[in-house]
Formats: sequence, C-alpha cells, structure tokens
Amino acid sequence: MSRGRILSGIQPTGNLHLGNYLGAIRNWVALQQDYECLFCIVDLHAITVWQEPKELLRSTREVAAGMIAAGIDPAANALFVQSHVPAHAQLAWVFNCIARLGWLNRMTQFKDKAGKDKEKASAGLYVYPNLMAADILVYKATHVPVGEDQKQHLELTRDIAQKFNNDYGMNFFPLPEPVIRGPGTRVMSLRDGTKKMSKSDPSDFSRLNMTDTADAIAQKIRKATTDPNPLPDAVAGLEGRPEAENLLSIYAALTDGTLEQAVAETAGWTFSQFKARLTEVAVAVLGPIDAEMARLMADPAEIDRVLARGAAKARSIAEPILAEIYATVGFLPPH
Repeated sequence: MSRGRILSGIQPTGNLHLGNYLGAIRNWVALQQDYECLFCIVDLHAITVWQEPKELLRSTREVAAGMIAAGIDPAANALFVQSHVPAHAQLAWVFNCIARLGWLNRMTQFKDKAGKDKEKASAGLYVYPNLMAADILVYKATHVPVGEDQKQHLELTRDIAQKFNNDYGMNFFPLPEPVIRGPGTRVMSLRDGTKKMSKSDPSDFSRLNMTDTADAIAQKIRKATTDPNPLPDAVAGLEGRPEAENLLSIYAALTDGTLEQAVAETAGWTFSQFKARLTEVAVAVLGPIDAEMARLMADPAEIDRVLARGAAKARSIAEPILAEIYATVGFLPPH
C-alpha cells in the first residue's frame, strides 16, 4: 500500500450532472494513476432520506455507468456498491459506540439536511457520519478526496480513528489525510450563480446532466442566466457577477485551464459569443460520456458483473480488517 489508498463515495440519487463530474468524478479519474482506489456507490447513505426503491436501483446502475464512462477503470480499481460489502455497516455499529453525541451534534450537514423539524429526521441521517467513517477506515484508507462540505466529516473520521486507537492502546487505524480537489469543484446553478448546481433543483435548466444530448446542452447554456455587460478583461471584473463567474469557471474547468486564462481568452466578448464557445466545449466533453453511458445502461447485466467484481475486491480488503477490529473489541469469533 506504498502508493496510499483512497476511498471515495457518491450517492446513487439520480441525475449525475456537471457538478458531480467536475467536482468529483473527473478528479477521481486523475487520482487512480497515483493511488490504490476504491470507488463506492453509497446506497446505504442514500436511504437516510426516503428513496423510491425502483428509482434507487436504476440510479445505482446509472451512477456506475457514469463513472465508467467518465474514465474510472473498474479493472484497475474496486468500483462497487456499499451494501454489497457488509463490513461497512458492521464497522459503523462499532463506531456508533465509539463516537460521542457531542461530536455528532456539531455536524452542520445534519442541521442542513434535517431542516426545521429535526425530530422527524431519521436516526440514520443523524449517525451517518459514523457510517462515513466506517466506509473509509474499514479499508484503512490513507487519503480521502474532499470538498468544502465534507471536511468536517473527515475530521470526525480522524477523531473516531484516534479514539479507537487510544481506547485499545494500539496504532491500528491511520488518520486519513484530505486530498483537496482541483479547480471547478463548486459548479453553480445555470439559473442562479449563488446556488450550487444540484440534482434536487426542480428546474432541469439549472444543471447540465451527464446524460444530456448535444441539443439539450446547447439549449440549457443558451438559456443560462447572465447579465447585460460584456465579459471582463480581468478576474477582478467578475466581482458581483456570480453568473458570469460561474460560466467562466465551468469553461476553465472543461478546457483544463485556469479562470485567469478563461477571462483573458474571452475578454470583451458578448455572452452570446461566449455561450456558443462554451456549448462547443461542453458537447465535446460530455457527448462521449453520454454515448458511453447509454451503451452501458443498455446492458445492465454487464454493469452488475462489474460491480460484483468490485465488491469481491473490496471485501477481500475489508473483511480481514474487520476481523482484527472485532478481535480487538473482544467479540467471540464465529466457529
């Protein structure tokens, strides 16, 4: 494990979009060159809020197809479904007994997701940071790609690992380090540059889906919210222009450039000029992904075979680690 081991997860809640691609999946594709990688479709996390069963099943396969189409190599890495590796849930219970209520009470995402009436939130939603810690530590992962909204959960994972090590007087778990994602991580809505692009937004015109056709991409970019001014000649000119900054950031990420380069290239352009160029680039990047996703989704049995192989690989790592944890805790081994 000299290269380091990465665990990354994504929820199978449908409508993979440009934010998922630029914020996570594309970076995972790059990371697989440098790390031993496990890529997990976290269906156990998904059901902390209600999911329509048939839609969850379809979305699980779609997310797998999207990851493969975007460049994740399932032969070189473990690509699998969380519920196919029981050690995740088994270790999560141990961590439910390690983590302290005070730690969980500080988790801001629970407050955000539970809303005003947290008494009606599921217990799973409250303790899911412990499951996230189990996802990582059941493989003794050394690194975790994180965005801004997940840093707090990684800190909790490190706290749990440290407490386990201290409680049992051993240096069992590594303290996983964050891998900060590159540019383009925060892709905002095409309708409102102050809000993150989201699959839960009721307007499909707020996002570019990884399954959008060239015509759909062109229509959405054409209708994206803008302002009446031409594009600036310096990044400072984007101050107070969130929609312009968002579209230029997307362009920079899709062209593997910086925001400064994108601004220099498009200085003085009208939005109609720029949107035409952005459409060309978006179609060039997303078009092949859409085509490959469609091919894969037409053969769900092949997706299932890929996921089964990935789960077998993941279990071969997780089960011996879980057995050590159980022995450390004092559980009687099965006979």
